[in-house]
Amino acid sequence: MAFQYLGLDYVYVAFTVKEDGLREAVSGIRKLGIYGLNVTMPHKVNIIQYLDRLDETARKVEAVNTVLNDAEMIGYNTDGLGALNALKTYRGEPSGKKVVILGAGGASRAISLAIAPEARDLIILNRKPEKAEMLANKISATIGKRVRWGKLCNDLLGEELRDANVMINATSVGMHPNDSETPVDKTLLREDLVVFDLVYNPLETRLLREARSIGARTIDGLTMLVHQGAASFEIWTGIEAPVDIMIKAARDELRVRESEAEGKHIDLDR
Repeated sequence: MAFQYLGLDYVYVAFTVKEDGLREAVSGIRKLGIYGLNVTMPHKVNIIQYLDRLDETARKVEAVNTVLNDAEMIGYNTDGLGALNALKTYRGEPSGKKVVILGAGGASRAISLAIAPEARDLIILNRKPEKAEMLANKISATIGKRVRWGKLCNDLLGEELRDANVMINATSVGMHPNDSETPVDKTLLREDLVVFDLVYNPLETRLLREARSIGARTIDGLTMLVHQGAASFEIWTGIEAPVDIMIKAARDELRVRESEAEGKHIDLDR
């Protein structure tokens, strides 16, 4: 939609690549002159060995979600930037704030690296605390600033959320088909807390619905998805991405899919 809106002669299409076909796929990309691509799981780490070099962020995150194929193949990671820009767009600016991140997987790593330099205090909580400890220590060593860690449980989460400004769910809890689940008990949420859920299917998770019901500011996962895509767009084109157009297109498409799944029809122009 962004390419069409700006009248650019690009197309964006999806390819399914099996894990044992990644080397051949990258070779095909080189030979066909495909100018850029996004990479999703399970290839974000394995593709690194087939690229010519990485930008600094991808090197720190140790994962790639964007590739530019221009004379050489360069790997980037825009996940953290996408989350940071989503926060800033919706007045969740992390600068000087206390941020609590739930989860210690790949998404958490990218986001933590982007947010930690700006945040006053960052704590990573995970159900397996040893994973949180490893990630926090790695980020601390990378940026030269202490990142705290702990076990994701109600007692510690409640304690940390008492004076937190932003909470980010980087776990898969609440993702379809487990829509009824939430990683945070509603009683721990506050009206003045920014609640950011990276899950975008469903668009409104139980966590966001309960946060909104008490007046908290919420940011959904689709917003981050679009912002990281906008950053990829700018790497490929050198042109500022029309983020609002991209967000509308993504929301419309997701609403259509949700309505089809429910066997309903909705008028997107209303």
